[in-house]
Amino acid sequence: MGVQIVGVGFGNPASVQQWAEEESFEFEMWTDDDRSLAVHYGAADSPSSSFAQRLTVLLDADGNQLLEYEVGFGFGTHPAEVLADLQAIYGE
Repeated sequence: MGVQIVGVGFGNPASVQQWAEEESFEFEMWTDDDRSLAVHYGAADSPSSSFAQRLTVLLDADGNQLLEYEVGFGFGTHPAEVLADLQAIYGE
């Protein structure tokens, strides 16, 4: 579908990468150490936030937000829901 998956964490790049490897993530991980992405998308209240809400944001190729999912800690059905929505949007 031409979709790029990116994970974002607050830790330093080395710790974020180590965590991604331990979890066997097959997607790119970014570091949001100044919390600007988290604040922009509403996952954190301020740049001084220690934690972010777990959420997924679908953006189109121009960076416009299409959908948002509050993930919390219930990861079970989340990927299937995102995939179904992507297939509905992109028709694949």
